[in-house]
Amino acid sequence: MPLTDVQVRQAKAKLKDYWLTDEKGLRLLVKPNGSKYWRLKYRFLDKQKTLAIGVYPAVSLKEARESTIEAKRQLAQGVDPSLLRKNEKQGVRINAQNSFASLAKEWWEHQKGTWKQDHANRVWGRLENDVLPYLGSQPIAEIHPQAIISVIRKIESRDALDVAARVLQDIGRVCRYAVQTGRLTQSPATELQGILKRRKTSHRDSLPREELPGFLNALDKYHEQGRLLTQLAIQLLVLTFVRSGELRGARWEEFNFETRVWRIPGDRMKMNTDHLVPLSSQAIDIIEQIQLVTGQYDLVFPSERNRHQSMSDNTMRRAIFKLGYDGKTAGKSKAVPHGFRATASSILNEEGFNPDAIERQLSHQERNGVRAAYTHHARYMDDRITMMQWWADYLDQIRSTSHKTALDK
Repeated sequence: MPLTDVQVRQAKAKLKDYWLTDEKGLRLLVKPNGSKYWRLKYRFLDKQKTLAIGVYPAVSLKEARESTIEAKRQLAQGVDPSLLRKNEKQGVRINAQNSFASLAKEWWEHQKGTWKQDHANRVWGRLENDVLPYLGSQPIAEIHPQAIISVIRKIESRDALDVAARVLQDIGRVCRYAVQTGRLTQSPATELQGILKRRKTSHRDSLPREELPGFLNALDKYHEQGRLLTQLAIQLLVLTFVRSGELRGARWEEFNFETRVWRIPGDRMKMNTDHLVPLSSQAIDIIEQIQLVTGQYDLVFPSERNRHQSMSDNTMRRAIFKLGYDGKTAGKSKAVPHGFRATASSILNEEGFNPDAIERQLSHQERNGVRAAYTHHARYMDDRITMMQWWADYLDQIRSTSHKTALDK
């Protein structure tokens, strides 16, 4: 007779294993500890076999019978249900081994020996923070382009567009590694060119990297043909890559020589939030030179005509043009004060610095109102301090290298 729910529920443990028989080969094994296991007896290729269906009460009598019917259907099609179950479990294990998180870690371990430690840490940090929470547990073979786009859109929603671009590149490289190692037949990231949002820019003229050494050496001699204060202003602008208006409006009270930080108050910033500029040793040296010239005034860069007003917007621009970077001199690109932000950003990104730290140092804040309210002006400060000193040292290096090359010629 078929079993009933009451019989199954009230089956008591005995000193030894015993069986309760249902229909179609389904049986319930009752263990001495009270555990109850559904088992199906069947024959396949003239061999007696047993299929484990589940544990009661997690698998009810009704569900056990439904599994029995499914197993009988598989047998009628010439399929061994036990072997099918084994293969399914093996597939789950393979999928777990081939999860995006597993392959991302394997790829990173494979690559990190070719990178500097800081860069390797930044790459893994991006994956760990922005990708693995969403794609990590998924088998890489089941990840579709739309899932990747969803991850990228989340990053873009916080206005970290450079980070989004790097994350998309990282995902693509992990998928390419999966293809190369036989865990994936086709990368879901292959056809995603053009999906990234672009920041609207005014495309101000900026110096390409290869022209920066020549410009620095020309700037070092500007005081021979122009005002020393203008030369120092441009030198500090290049070192800090703040907006030209933020530099021209600087006041002595904003500088802390002890902590080596320039705090630009929010009422002078584009996003109305205080902005911190870590000062390199070279920047401190420039500021001390400026202090000898204008230290008696409130403004660091006062106008020559009115010491209570800031230096004119055109003062630095005209000086740069005077050096030959007006777009009319052969062999020299056009440059404007604001353009040094783009030059610095491009080089720092090429050198592998944390894109979030670069964006924060450029004071590209969150546009999302709620996020922006909680964005702290000191975020990524350790990275920014290291980055700003590297930038100053790099400028010294290319300046001296260019000067030596010129002397050798």
